[in-house]
Amino acid sequence: MTVTPLSQERTFRGVMQRLSAAQKPGRGAPPYSRWVNRPLGRVIAATAYLVDLKPNHVTALSAACTFTGIALLALVPPVPWLGLVVGVLLVLGYALDSADGQVARLRGGGSLAGEWLDHMVDVTKTCLLHVAVLVSFARFGYPGGPGTLLLPLGYLTVSVVSFFGIMLADQLKRSRGGATTAGRSRGRLQTLVATPTDYGILCLVFLLAGWRDGFVVAYAVMLIGHSAALLAAIAKWWRDLTRMDHNGG
Repeated sequence: MTVTPLSQERTFRGVMQRLSAAQKPGRGAPPYSRWVNRPLGRVIAATAYLVDLKPNHVTALSAACTFTGIALLALVPPVPWLGLVVGVLLVLGYALDSADGQVARLRGGGSLAGEWLDHMVDVTKTCLLHVAVLVSFARFGYPGGPGTLLLPLGYLTVSVVSFFGIMLADQLKRSRGGATTAGRSRGRLQTLVATPTDYGILCLVFLLAGWRDGFVVAYAVMLIGHSAALLAAIAKWWRDLTRMDHNGG
């Protein structure tokens, strides 16, 4: 789909105003993503647009920040400064991930290849982040018994199933002309319910990476919440798709 460029005005203020007016609906998005990451991504997108960075350049910067943080997590012992560095890199990578789509809208619309690249980076970081936690536990130790090693394995499973479930459910609904998950407008309650699934909050959890006991507790709490949210989402996807089958589309 061709999109008319949002702004020809080459000033930061002008670009920010156009981006603010063209934001996707925030209702129902997880809290950090809605109230922190999107505004931060908007600032980065305006800056990237003014220095003539393309959406794929921003995606590459996002990947560089995120994967550097993941590598440090796997390779460096849990010293005090580790959590700060890893957390900041993950937060910055997530903000850049929000910015690439906004840059695409400013430049007149994205490409299929760019959208594919963005999703590939997303699913890769989703996998490697929890693999890095497992590697760190195996190399540098962990509190509790061997059951602690199940935490990153469980989180990896939940994250990948969630990612695939959202993508597949939206694709199937779109093929029948139904509303996708992203297309629905939901309220503040849905935003709060989605808190355990918020990747941005998970990034903040990694600020504790240098404090092993605190990190394991926070990581486990997020896993439990995300698992519960996934079970609820699976039930809803099944009901929605079954209803579409019964209604003939």
